[in-house]
Amino acid sequence: MPGNSFGQIFTLSTFGESHGKAIGGIIDGCPAGLRIDESFIQHQLDRRRPGQSDISTQRKEKDRVELLSGIFEGKTLGTPIGFIIRNKDQRPADYDSLKDKFRPSHADLTYALKYGHRDHRGGGRASARETACRVVGGSIAMQLLALNGIAIRAWVSQVGSVKTPENFIPEDHEDIDSNPVRCPHRETADAMIAAIKHLATDGDTLGGEITCLIQHYPPGVGEPVFDKLEADLAKAMLSINAAKGFEIGLGFKGISMPGSLYRDHFVFENGEIKTKTNHDGGINGGISNGMDILFRVAFKPVSTSRYEPDVMDKQGHESRMEKAGRHDPCVVPRAVPIVESMAALVLADHWLRMRTSKI
Repeated sequence: MPGNSFGQIFTLSTFGESHGKAIGGIIDGCPAGLRIDESFIQHQLDRRRPGQSDISTQRKEKDRVELLSGIFEGKTLGTPIGFIIRNKDQRPADYDSLKDKFRPSHADLTYALKYGHRDHRGGGRASARETACRVVGGSIAMQLLALNGIAIRAWVSQVGSVKTPENFIPEDHEDIDSNPVRCPHRETADAMIAAIKHLATDGDTLGGEITCLIQHYPPGVGEPVFDKLEADLAKAMLSINAAKGFEIGLGFKGISMPGSLYRDHFVFENGEIKTKTNHDGGINGGISNGMDILFRVAFKPVSTSRYEPDVMDKQGHESRMEKAGRHDPCVVPRAVPIVESMAALVLADHWLRMRTSKI
């Protein structure tokens, strides 16, 4: 299937289905000599894995990654890094009733229309289970970026109608993981958790927003025209399951401002040109300007809930869907490390386009 690989120099190709034997991938283009902290990779996977709290799906997967190649004595060899994550808590029989039926707002129908033959078990390749592979690749990319002081952190900034205060930025990365919803603003986090639990009790779901901040990314990185840095970030984010919106800087809020107030005026500080404001979110003309890169990603509510909708079969007959599978009442808490990982893949790829193949 085309579209299984991401990046131009630092690339990630993934494989596997939700209820198959395993998922995995190959990372290529990572420079030789990068010391790999496997515990960090596992830490990021643990943040994404199912069954980690009472506001996430109760599928039990330890998500232990096995690194198969490309790393020797703790360092990258510059050769492809192969890895695998074995599926343990498989329940393919849960989806037998959906073999010839299509759930609304899922990929069931579109996969059938495109390929004619699909894996109906938990969505198969369309399942968010595939994103664990992105976290492995992104965790290695983050370690490459960290050598140059580049930091990436994401957090939940909205669930349903509950939002963090305007322009809120957490001071400490650890505050993000201080609660199961991964919102570093305590009062807002409590309200978010209450909203998720309330709808989950009623059998319904909520969507939300994740904000991502990139600091210390060097200026002058990015490609003009079709490979703009923000365009690749947008593609990366919208490739995540359930992602339906992307904005950078002020985003849609900026359209209500006159240009005289929107534009980021220059200042000269410590021998560098900077800007007084950062309405453009750290990127101009598709190229980083040295300011913080700030963007937001909107995620829709999970389409499967206890309010089981009507499904439709190939002959156009509707029927009430039987409850199938295990699902998150709100996807955004587990999506935080996925957003960080996809951002890291984009930033590492663009960073390497301007550098040699050695660290």
